[in-house]
Amino acid sequence: MRDAQPKAIQLADYRAPAYEVTDTHLRFELHDGYTLVHSNLSLKHNGDETELLLNGQDLELISIKLDGKLLSEADYTTAEEALILSNLGASHTLEMTTRIYPEKNTALEGLYRSGGMYCTQCEAEGFRRITYYPDRPDVMSVFTTEIIADAAQYPVLLSNGNPVSEKIEDGKKHVVWHDPHKKPAYLFALVAGDLQVRDDHFTTCSGREVLLRIFVEPQNVDKTEYALDALKRSMRWDEEVYGREYDLDIFMIVAVDDFNMGAMENKGLNIFNSSCVLANPATATDAAYQRIEAIVAHEYFHNWSGNRVTCRDWFQLSLKEGFTVFRDAGFSADMNSATVKRIEDATMLRTVQFAEDGGPMAHPVQPDSYIEISNFYTVTIYEKGAEVVGMLHKILGEDGFRKGSDLYFERHDGQAVTINEFVQAMEDANDVDLTQFRLWYKQSGTPVVEVLTQYDHAAERLTLNLRQYTPDTPGQTDKKPLWIPVQLGLIGHDGEDMEVRPDQPDFWTEDSQVLHFREAEQTFSFGGVVEEPVVSLFRDFSAPVRIHYQHSQSALRFMLQHDSDGFNRWDAGQQLMLHWIELAEKGRFKFTQDDIDALHTVINDIELDPAMVAYLLALPSESYIAESRPQYDPVAIHKAREQVMAALADTLSDDFKACYQRLNVSGDYQPVPEDMARRSLKNLALSYWAKADAEGVEAARLQFSSADNMTDQMAALRTLVAHGNQAEAEQALAEFYTQWQHDSLVVNQWLTVQCGSSKLGTPAHIRQLLEHEAFDWRNPNKVRSVIGAFANQALCHFHGADGEGYKLLADAVIRLNESNPQIASRLLTPLTRWKRLVPNQSQMMKSELQRIMDHGSLSKDVYEVVSKSLM
Repeated sequence: MRDAQPKAIQLADYRAPAYEVTDTHLRFELHDGYTLVHSNLSLKHNGDETELLLNGQDLELISIKLDGKLLSEADYTTAEEALILSNLGASHTLEMTTRIYPEKNTALEGLYRSGGMYCTQCEAEGFRRITYYPDRPDVMSVFTTEIIADAAQYPVLLSNGNPVSEKIEDGKKHVVWHDPHKKPAYLFALVAGDLQVRDDHFTTCSGREVLLRIFVEPQNVDKTEYALDALKRSMRWDEEVYGREYDLDIFMIVAVDDFNMGAMENKGLNIFNSSCVLANPATATDAAYQRIEAIVAHEYFHNWSGNRVTCRDWFQLSLKEGFTVFRDAGFSADMNSATVKRIEDATMLRTVQFAEDGGPMAHPVQPDSYIEISNFYTVTIYEKGAEVVGMLHKILGEDGFRKGSDLYFERHDGQAVTINEFVQAMEDANDVDLTQFRLWYKQSGTPVVEVLTQYDHAAERLTLNLRQYTPDTPGQTDKKPLWIPVQLGLIGHDGEDMEVRPDQPDFWTEDSQVLHFREAEQTFSFGGVVEEPVVSLFRDFSAPVRIHYQHSQSALRFMLQHDSDGFNRWDAGQQLMLHWIELAEKGRFKFTQDDIDALHTVINDIELDPAMVAYLLALPSESYIAESRPQYDPVAIHKAREQVMAALADTLSDDFKACYQRLNVSGDYQPVPEDMARRSLKNLALSYWAKADAEGVEAARLQFSSADNMTDQMAALRTLVAHGNQAEAEQALAEFYTQWQHDSLVVNQWLTVQCGSSKLGTPAHIRQLLEHEAFDWRNPNKVRSVIGAFANQALCHFHGADGEGYKLLADAVIRLNESNPQIASRLLTPLTRWKRLVPNQSQMMKSELQRIMDHGSLSKDVYEVVSKSLM
């Protein structure tokens, strides 16, 4: 727990470590109720200072030896979560034994128990819960790990690297692992349990054979095939696109039920939240399959962008995360639909990251300070960081970006480096000055781009005036202009793209159709424009900015039907729908015939990717709508959106029915892109049809009872909960739970359906589910499925007039503050947005934040978020 005012850590205070740890030898003795950890560290002086600081948290120090001499308490000093040795020489051997209690470790950091297995999570600062160590990413060491445990109870003992030896003595199993590649402590991993394994092999581009292994609890072996296939696709893609070959003889994944994050890229031994790796058709939806493919790829790609080249300090976190998210997005785009992937990424940015940029926790992609590093595993670091890398790709082009990444990996292999060194490699490989571009890493907030266009018929000339500014954010004002790539298209009256010829070729990249917007205000002109075009701006979401440009309603309908850029086609539809919802709030909404014709064209376009059609027809979420406004009333948004949805369903009821019947074909389930796309449109059509017509509800009931895969069964369940009567919803939920009550991951989906529902997700119902046998406060997935789904999806109930939704969330944060501070602080996000709500909700939400602050004994994680939110 914290001091009254925990101190912020500053990037400006960074100092290189006084000592390197060239070799780390660890021996773990796993006993019932406790674990002994023996460490042997080879130390080498690394500067002027002769003081060694070792981080430690919740440790019992049994003994400590320096160069074989047993030290007494007088030979070292202790500080908060640290042990300090002073006046050291050039090199030393340090031996320590600590006792830890994994069974009591509810924070799920360091070594802990999940069910019947031991596992670790050491990023960012979990290793200090295992033994005293310089727990910082710029201390890189070669690790050798021995694990000793009861052979019958823990037949599988795993750690990083390659296996060295294995034996059984006196009923104890002894296994030694060695990782030849230097790594920081945050990449250390250990697993011990009675697990089953599924094996496969991969032949690298140089002809080496790599053993691939996924370890799971016995009942989950049949859910591992897809993850293995995704791993092999990832390995091949990284070789072909980035030239990166795997570097060990074995690659392992372990599925763990209790895990704070999605997965962890520990060198050679990735530990995954079970929800991010286990799948079969009966239990996993298409969305789960796609998430598994993306996360397996992300963690594998870290082998180079994060492991072989790692972060110097945690202020450089986006160096590995932003770059790797960009890499996994490219992989997902190549494996599935590039346009749909871009829509998904932009939706995340606009809904979640833009909100973070506009709130009290706003921070740059490279922060200047933090109190608790766990709070900075954010969408700004990850997703905005990926967009920044993506803009580099737009500016340099595919070949130039590949040259830069090759130089980066070659130059810094085996090093802990900074974001600046990544950008420098891109500069040096392409002979380009990226000084201005670096501002994307240092300035917080979402840039705003205002656009004015003027067309001169007589001169056949289009003029485009762009003005940019970035609003003030906590601690930052007077932002400088950024280098913004603007991917541009001009659409003629025939729906075809016109040739683009700017008068300023120095600011234009021809092959990618990118304008380079670099001043506070710039004007670009285009000659030879024979008719007034529809201007298609920021195609492919070429920069994470807010765009202020007023397309007419007719232009938006035209783009929805004709824009060759799939992303902007979708975006035009979203702008239309946002306008309809705004009209509904004012009591003036009604479809025009032109609106109906445009929607009719989309739903009946059988040449278009069905997944794309599904996105074109889906209304923006309530969170997306809220984020498009400076201040909002969540309940009013919900009512207006429901009105537009009902009108859309009624108007196109026959089309949705026909679409559903056309796509509802029988056949074995396959998690392949074309089938997933078909199911996505089919189930969207079912939802609209059921909202408009009892016949659609009956079709949902039939699909629910006959579905042979979780995608269709879950879609039918959601439809019955949303559009059936109360009895139908309750019956379907009861039947579903009876069928799946013994599968925890499926039960989590059952919980989310209820807690995220605008019908069922009331505070009273949420409190009932918190007492349900299926819920467990110790399991982060359960907490996210109930509390997280309620606060982020059932917004009409979370923002209820009585404030009970806010109270429920605050109660959960206070309860989790002690047991799992990471999860507690992440749940807080909805409460941080209180300033943008209408006054009544705003004050009630602020009061709950103050109640949390007044609770006392807050963890650093929770204190940082609450204190900044109340400023």
